[in-house]
Amino acid sequence: MKRIWRIAGWTALVLLLGLGYAGYRIALGHPFTLNQLANRQVLLLLVKNPETFTSVGIADGTVFDRHSGRLTAVGVEKRDQDYAQAAGFLEELHRFDRDSLSRQERITYDILADQYETALAFRRFDWLSSEGLYPISPMFGTQIQLVSFLESQHVVKNEKTARNYVHRLEAMGGKLDALTAEMQRQARLGVVLPLSLLEKSEAVIRDTVAAKPADNALVTSFAERLRKAQGVDAALAEELTRAAAAAVRDGVYPAYARMTAALEALRPLAAQQRDGVDRLPDGAAYYALMLRQMTTTDYSPEQIHALGLAEVERIRGEMDALLRAQGLAEGSVAERVQRLAKDPRFLYPNDDAGRRQALARYQEILDEVAARMPAYFRTLPKTRLTVERVPPAAEKGSAGAYYQPAAMDGSRPGTYFANLRDTAELPTWTMKSVTYHEGIPGHHLQISTAQNLKDVPLIRQQTLYAAYAEGWALYAERLAAEIGMYRDDPYGDLGRLRDEMLRAVRLVADTGLHAKGWTRAQAVEFEMRETGMPEAEVVTEVERYMALPGQACAYKVGQLKILELRDKARAALGPKFSLKDFHAVVLEDGAVPLTLLERFVDEWIARTRAGG
Repeated sequence: MKRIWRIAGWTALVLLLGLGYAGYRIALGHPFTLNQLANRQVLLLLVKNPETFTSVGIADGTVFDRHSGRLTAVGVEKRDQDYAQAAGFLEELHRFDRDSLSRQERITYDILADQYETALAFRRFDWLSSEGLYPISPMFGTQIQLVSFLESQHVVKNEKTARNYVHRLEAMGGKLDALTAEMQRQARLGVVLPLSLLEKSEAVIRDTVAAKPADNALVTSFAERLRKAQGVDAALAEELTRAAAAAVRDGVYPAYARMTAALEALRPLAAQQRDGVDRLPDGAAYYALMLRQMTTTDYSPEQIHALGLAEVERIRGEMDALLRAQGLAEGSVAERVQRLAKDPRFLYPNDDAGRRQALARYQEILDEVAARMPAYFRTLPKTRLTVERVPPAAEKGSAGAYYQPAAMDGSRPGTYFANLRDTAELPTWTMKSVTYHEGIPGHHLQISTAQNLKDVPLIRQQTLYAAYAEGWALYAERLAAEIGMYRDDPYGDLGRLRDEMLRAVRLVADTGLHAKGWTRAQAVEFEMRETGMPEAEVVTEVERYMALPGQACAYKVGQLKILELRDKARAALGPKFSLKDFHAVVLEDGAVPLTLLERFVDEWIARTRAGG
């Protein structure tokens, strides 16, 4: 019943979008509140970004659905429209007197102001694309994200959503060509992919088009979903599948071929590029702004670099002590970890049977930790988290794991995607920490809590801040150790420390690449020396930093702030401190900048001291 009312509320707002600003006020029958303005703004934004609209999961396949057959535009016009929209939204927001608002409204006000002001700060960089730094790249490029979106987020549940999928496939070739055009425009302004990102982008495209069109996952996954769709008989399913295959053959594959040719044409320029963004026009200012956006702090690259080095030294000491306790004292920490990673005792067979075993183990870990959560959290996810394999076509350029939130209308569950490209990269002692991070008590618990917040606008139910979300997920890895999930599992605890070491070296390598002139090879060598991770996995990591500067710094900065605030509250409150209440303070206002989070904790400390 609650789900029905939620959908009805949002679709009513969608209808109001057609009334315009004045019509909106008339339809409400009174001057709008801040929450109503926030909902109107976010829905206007979603209408212009139909893929995001689908990802959020509102009204797909209903009579109010006017978006799920379209793809988001690409190009300078779209980018500049986004800037203009942010400026207009900010002007509307400033009509409110912040001091006269309720506490929750002030939180909403501060989040909206931060979002719009940050977006507008990037306007100085003319070379930026509507897709950000690089419209085409191995991991974050729209050319690969679009494939993942269609395969895993476009829900096919009835004839309308099925036909909309075909419409999107038919539009995909044009969008790919627009990405290529944006890449070429950037090149004319001096912004070209580093060579390794260019080559990996080509490799991902080759994998994407390797199969015959009818056998491409864009078609076969669609055919599989059609079998479960309501009101789609065998004849209609066959017709729609043929149309999907034709769209891939006639539009998608030729566009990828043109994209590959354009990448090849840029190869000589790419070979001359340094790997960090400080090489770009006004690149140092761009990186500083990315760090500020990703960490929600004013830390300089030098401060983050130094913080990373200190954390690397601390974690190396803890790993050394744990390894020695297991009788492993010969060689450096990284060398000992590398030997363990190759130990057959800890490896699944690198075949389909081994991958099925790995997926089953991931689910077992989730179920074990979920049973412990009521003792530590007031609010828990209502739905079971599912574990799936990263789509094989995207494995080469993808991270080891990632989380996809559930659709808000319940049409798509929260999903933990595990990269199973090579089980040799997946020793069993590494599986717990990544599962706690992506699933419970990490991303799934945090995001599900936000999605179920009451009496707040839609934007407050979304994951807005990397430092908050990734900081929480890294905190969750440590929390799992603190509550005993590694009891009698020292190798699993080593996996946790190795993953924490990875987040620490990210601070060093990211700032090294983008602020200190490091090469890709230097960053790879440093990360391998400290983590003991396989070279292929480290290369993917470093290329991730190259493609999305600053984002990798969010994890450690966020985790350290949450731990600092917990220690502060425990010291201030003594016997009045409750871990369950602390978690509620952190989670139950949704994703916020770290500065706001500190304010929440300070307010809670004051209330608790006063007996509130």
